[in-house]
Amino acid sequence: MKIHFTASESEDAQIACESLIARYGNVPATEAEVIVALGGDGFMLETMHSFMSSKIPIYGMNKGTVGFLLNTYQEEGLIERLSAGEITKLHPLNMVAVNMHGEKTEALAINEVSLLRESRQTAKIRISIDGHVKVAELTCDGVLVATPAGSTAYNYSAHGPILPVNAGVLALTPISAFRPRRWRGAILPREARIELEVLEANKRPVSAVADAVEVRDVATVIIEEKRDISIRLLFDPEHNLEKRILDEQFIL
Repeated sequence: MKIHFTASESEDAQIACESLIARYGNVPATEAEVIVALGGDGFMLETMHSFMSSKIPIYGMNKGTVGFLLNTYQEEGLIERLSAGEITKLHPLNMVAVNMHGEKTEALAINEVSLLRESRQTAKIRISIDGHVKVAELTCDGVLVATPAGSTAYNYSAHGPILPVNAGVLALTPISAFRPRRWRGAILPREARIELEVLEANKRPVSAVADAVEVRDVATVIIEEKRDISIRLLFDPEHNLEKRILDEQFIL
């Protein structure tokens, strides 16, 4: 099996990478049948962005902290594990953000797109779904749209729902909502077109973040799932992502 190894800058990940290359060899990414990424969830996210358009399966092994998107690290039996791995397909979100000067920025997010207030004042955001206003004015610290893969990350910390990978839905979650106080967000079909309009943008500036891409002083943000891009992750059968997300809901 032709493997391309990549690792985070941590000493532990680099040592593991050298050991695996000595044992299994290493080919350029353009010739690989599978990418093996060594690091934590942050590095795995970087790897997914780097190889998003390649359609090469990515198999992560945990050399970081949490490792939610990764398999356990083990040097022995890697070829057998890769052969038996189960594919999980993820689709990123496409963010189109327009700032107060009319400048447009487009970026992809695997976890979430979030809008966050830039100043001491709360943000005021209008939320429209498929061209229909659903929340005329949300007063809050921010709001985010999360994919199923990202629903256990920032979304979960903001008290959003955990989403099964194959449920075909997205999470729309307010961040510290002040008004309407009782609104806890919504679960939307993956086909939804979500438009977030910043009200009083000059007085209450807001930034938009798609994974690692930040746009300051946004006026409007449109978010849609990018169905024509499919990221293929490999998991050991006993540690597949669907099972992990299910189990996460029962951690007390």
